[in-house]
Amino acid sequence: MDATIEALGDSPTLWALAARRAELTPDAPVLLDTDGRRLTFGQLCHRAERVAAGLYDLGVRPGSRFAWQLPTRIETVLLTFALARLGAVQTPLIPFYRDREVGYALREAEAEFFAIPGEWRGYDYAAMADRLAPRLSRPPLLLTAYDRLPDGDPAVLPEPPADGTSVRWIYWTSGTTSDPKGVLHTDRSLIAAGGCLAHALRLTPDDVGSMAFPYAHVAGPDYTVMLLLYGFPALLLEHFALPASLDAYREHGVTVAGGSTVFYSMFLAEQRKDPTTKLIPSLRLLAGGGAPMPPELYYEVTREMGCQLTHGYGMTEVPMITMGAPDDTPDHLATTEGCPPAAMEIRITDSDGKPLPAGTDGEVRLRGEAVCQGYLHAAQTAEVFDADGFLITGDLGRLTPDGYLVLTGRLKDIIIRKGENISAQEIEDLLYEHPAVADAAVVGLPDPVRGERVCAVVEQPAGAPPITLADLTGYLREHGLSAHKLPEQLEVVDALPRNDVLRKVLKFKLRERFGGTGPS
Repeated sequence: MDATIEALGDSPTLWALAARRAELTPDAPVLLDTDGRRLTFGQLCHRAERVAAGLYDLGVRPGSRFAWQLPTRIETVLLTFALARLGAVQTPLIPFYRDREVGYALREAEAEFFAIPGEWRGYDYAAMADRLAPRLSRPPLLLTAYDRLPDGDPAVLPEPPADGTSVRWIYWTSGTTSDPKGVLHTDRSLIAAGGCLAHALRLTPDDVGSMAFPYAHVAGPDYTVMLLLYGFPALLLEHFALPASLDAYREHGVTVAGGSTVFYSMFLAEQRKDPTTKLIPSLRLLAGGGAPMPPELYYEVTREMGCQLTHGYGMTEVPMITMGAPDDTPDHLATTEGCPPAAMEIRITDSDGKPLPAGTDGEVRLRGEAVCQGYLHAAQTAEVFDADGFLITGDLGRLTPDGYLVLTGRLKDIIIRKGENISAQEIEDLLYEHPAVADAAVVGLPDPVRGERVCAVVEQPAGAPPITLADLTGYLREHGLSAHKLPEQLEVVDALPRNDVLRKVLKFKLRERFGGTGPS
């Protein structure tokens, strides 16, 4: 891997990396899909250049702002590499975004072009674009790019972009209570993130990966960089669902799967339907990040699924921060987010930005090549970087003496009850182990006496007896939770509200729903 990057110079572009891989292993597969299609590294570059020429004929130029809202398909990957070949500025949009999010992103990014799938999974994206057009000062040129892409003669193309330090990607934070932020990335930052992830996972050319998440997520190029560095393929799943997707995993011999915590839980639930037969015979590793992982889930997966589980820490602003490695100790893999690569600095600070020693809880701040350039708006960028150039994440955690990161919550996820700080994640990890709890989220709700009260919102597994607040608090007492941290309100729901990307729990919806109900 190091030789592949070194051959490209100090600031490689994504296109240069793809071209280098096509030279090394042109006939090796890179993209597989559930329809039996297969694309090699050589075909990826050849076809992407023809698409780039077709886009050039339509007016796309280096620096053009090109938004796309497409599912996880071979055509989507080809389009992104065609745009990388041209040096356009890409604005990927998650397919589940609708008028509010899409309109905001198109307007803020000043998109000149917008690629959509037409009608996909019962939703008419062209109709949405028509609704949005009158609200935009300059509506973008619309392209339908689901199963066909523009085609042209590569002879018309200008030279590929020469450096990877220009902003060529605008990703969007998942704005839950306010408008999302446009996060600025370069090819270099995305390559740095993907390279660190590949190194941590100890992947080889014999592996077969899988992308079950939206390719428009920042994890899309992150994962693709791994394919280019190590020369192995990945299965693309346009729509992930279990058990329906299992046949494709088995057919293609997937060795590495995952996505986030909820994906681990879904695979584990399928495994439990037939404990005597390995769910995916070829699977050796589940890996992912994006949401907290209860320690017990690690032990359940490794024990019952017969594969390793490595979990990491990333965000839209920094796609790869830390990652567990397959040869880490079980304790490290279960209770930490892994350790950072050499190119990532993690600083734990107090609220004033003063560095704290190892083992001390504080705010997590980051500096390194994988960190974004900031946001579309300069004022937002100024707020998130400190005087030393560290990104202020809003997460809380500590570094162990041997350099592993333990996350303990988020600043906005700390419950302040009678002046005492309570970590929601600490309570959630304990609740996950309760036999009558399938999943849980803990939030702070306004309280006139306490300031905030602790509310536990739980899903129960099928057939479990109804759980009461007394059951819950008794269990937590038995497991050593301090009395001042015990939930004072319990709500049982059929399903926790989640986003459509990595299935993170939307706690603001729980606060809105239960904030006025009072303890039960």
